[in-house]
Order: sequence, then structure tokens, then C-alpha cells
Amino acid sequence: MRGLWTTARVRAAEERVMAAVPPGALMRRAAFGVAVVAAELLAGRRRVGLLVGAGNNGGDALWAGYHLRKRGVTVTAVLLEPSRAHAEGLAAFRRAGGRVVDRLGPVDLVVDGIVGLSARGPLRPDAAAHVAGLDAPVLAVDLPSGVDPDTGHVAGPAVRAHTTVTFGCLKPVHALADCGDVRLVDIGLADALPGPDLLELDPADVGAAWPVPGPDSDKYTQGVTGVAAGSSTYPGAAVLATGASLLSTSGLVRYAGPAAEAVRAHWPEAICTGSITDAGRVQAWVVGPGLGTGLGSEQVLRTVLEAGVPVCADADAITMLANNPDLWDARDPDTPLVLTPHDREYERLAGPVGEDRVAAARRAADKFGAVVLLKGHATVIASPDGRTLVNRAGNSWAATAGSGDVLSGVLGSLLAAGLDPALAAACATRVHTLAAALAADGAPIPASALLHALPDAIRTTRTP
Repeated sequence: MRGLWTTARVRAAEERVMAAVPPGALMRRAAFGVAVVAAELLAGRRRVGLLVGAGNNGGDALWAGYHLRKRGVTVTAVLLEPSRAHAEGLAAFRRAGGRVVDRLGPVDLVVDGIVGLSARGPLRPDAAAHVAGLDAPVLAVDLPSGVDPDTGHVAGPAVRAHTTVTFGCLKPVHALADCGDVRLVDIGLADALPGPDLLELDPADVGAAWPVPGPDSDKYTQGVTGVAAGSSTYPGAAVLATGASLLSTSGLVRYAGPAAEAVRAHWPEAICTGSITDAGRVQAWVVGPGLGTGLGSEQVLRTVLEAGVPVCADADAITMLANNPDLWDARDPDTPLVLTPHDREYERLAGPVGEDRVAAARRAADKFGAVVLLKGHATVIASPDGRTLVNRAGNSWAATAGSGDVLSGVLGSLLAAGLDPALAAACATRVHTLAAALAADGAPIPASALLHALPDAIRTTRTP
């Protein structure tokens, strides 16, 4: 499990460490780390260009250029604000034979030292013009310049990084935005950092948490998942959600709804009934995908919320909760609820997401007393108790119709197995992402292909 720390906390930790070490020690450690990664990326090639901004981020780049010159690499630097360039770093760079130029010529790698953690907003026009002309891979120092360090928001021109080297700890930007391959360099901050602001699960964390049958398990002890989804118009949602639950962990799945024949045809293992009142006992419900929003669907949602077991509410269930606030009264506040909106569903429920997705998820979690899984390329999972997890997709193969139904089915099965709701949401999201990548293998896929890759994805997390 990896922690991520906001800028304010990182700065405070750096100040504590800098007070106890010689001046410039942290910058030299950071710059040496950048140089090591740069040399690896060069793979024997010899030309590096630096885009150098003011302050410490530019200093990191200049000192990295110094170390690369010591390795025999040809290094040129563009000073975007010459009067504010880091004086000591610039002097060392020139001493080592580095050259300052007005514009980068042909290079094999560009080091982005334009702005650091203190910057906000897009690149200024001069910097943006230099970045627009690049045709070599970019190694970003701490973060791709122009990307907000705490929210990952990109408001205008920004660097697109092949690799990012960051120092001391990961920051929110590294999970919330595309930073390429993120490398962490230890500069001695660990003991000065408080508890993390965000958490990100590794595949091994997911594998350790994933419920698997033991010698005394049976179909009931593994978790009984109820699925209230689909309609005569959208039977596929029921097929996908039910199948995902079966393929994830659930010892028994009970489907209740008008798509029973379609579900039975695809999944003979599922127990199918036409009405939720005939479903039988379950340990968690998945409700909403393809259900519709009419009066009959409202009654289904009300029945699920009154059942007293954990609920994953997705798609049409979210719309109904947004349109009919009285439905919230059907739920016991102590009963776990996970809401799984994408941005447009979130807006119906809690207003615009805005630039800060973490703040939006936390705001809704607090308002509704529920775990909120805000879907996106970086999915944010916020719990009412303040815990916040994030999952980097790393690909967009799951951006296809029906993939959310699959995610809901996986999540419902984990709730039925008794996992903590926030952990269940994070594990489900991680496996969903892995399944998409495995199924796609470089080509677009439908949700049904993602669905059938779930066992391989789970197996991947459980492989030492």
C-alpha cells in the first residue's frame, strides 16, 4: 500500500529535514536521483536538454545536468527566467561544461524543471511554446509542469511526461494525473511525514484482502450476493452484473428482476426470480444497473435499502436517489452503502465535481454517510470516516458501455463476503482495471470481454 501526501505536508516535512542537514543537501540528493533515471532512459544515447524554471525545481534540473555532464553526456539548458535561475546550480552546471541556449536543438531526452510543487495553473506562454516544440521523451522533475500537484487538474498547456521522478514521497498528482512512469527517490523525508492524505493499493494488497474459500467454506459462508438490475430494455446489465459477482467471489448469487430468463441463459449457476420479494436472503445487494427509474424501480430500490445489508447503488439507483430524496429515509444510516457515480451521475447527486475530485468524493461521502466511488481515469474512493483511496487506471480500455455494471457486480460480491466497504470498493476497482488491461491486450474490447478476464485479474493479484 502506498501513501500520497499533499503539498503542504510535504513542504512542512522538507523544512524539518532541511533544518537538520547541510544547506543544499536535499536538492543534491534529488538531483542525483534525476540524473540516475535520466542515464537509464538514455540507454547509451548522449544528448539531454533541460527546461529550467525559477527556484528549486529548476535547481534540481541544473544539478541533474551537472551530474550528467560528469557522465560525459552533452547537456544544454534553456533558462525560462534567467534572472531567477538557481544560482548555485547554474554555476555548477556551467563549471561542468553545460551550455545555456535560447532553444533546445535535437536531443534524446528532455528534463522538465519548469515548475515544482508550489506552482498552480497552466504553463506560461513562453514555457508552453518550448514544450510544444519537443519531439523527445520528457523526464519530469517532481511532476509534469502545468499539472496541479494536489488535484491533478490540467487547466491549459502542460507537460506530458514519459517518466516522472519525485522525491521523498508520492504526491496526489502521481495518482490523479498522467505522470508516465513514476519513480520515487528517497531523500530522507520518511520520519518527518505524518500519516498519508491518500492511499493507493498495490496488486499484492488486493490479493491479500481478496476472499477465497477455505476448507470449511460453503456457498453460503462465502457470501450471498443479490442483484437487482436490468430490465426488458436492458437485460445485458443484469447479465453483466450477475456474471461479475459469480466470477469474483460470491458463493451464491440471487438475481431478482425482469431479465431473469436472460441471466439464466448466460449463468445457470445463478438463482433467478422475477421479483425482488421472492429473492430470498442475501448478504449484500447490487442495485441499479439497467433498472430504469419508474415507480416499480423506485420500489425495488426502497426494498433493497430497507433490507439491512450492505448495498452497492449504481447507475439508475443513483439517479433515483438524486431525484427522490425521500428514498434515503428507507436506509438505516448504520447500513453500509457504496455509491458508484461517474461525473454526470455525481452532478445529479451532489452538484458539479469541479477541479478537485478528491474533495468532491469526500464532500459526498460526508453528506450521504456512504462510501463514494467516483469513477474516472483516476477513481477516487472516499469513506465517511475520512479514509480516501485512489486507483490509477493506467489505461482507458474500461471506458465502454457495460463496464460499470461489471464493477458493481464485483463490488457487491466483496460486500457480501464481509469486506470493509471502502476496502471492497478499492479492491474491486483495482481488479476491474487489471481485467480491462488483460482482456484488451492492446485492442478495444466490450464489457463482456472484461467480465471474462476477472479470474485472470484476481489470479494476478494473488501471485507472489
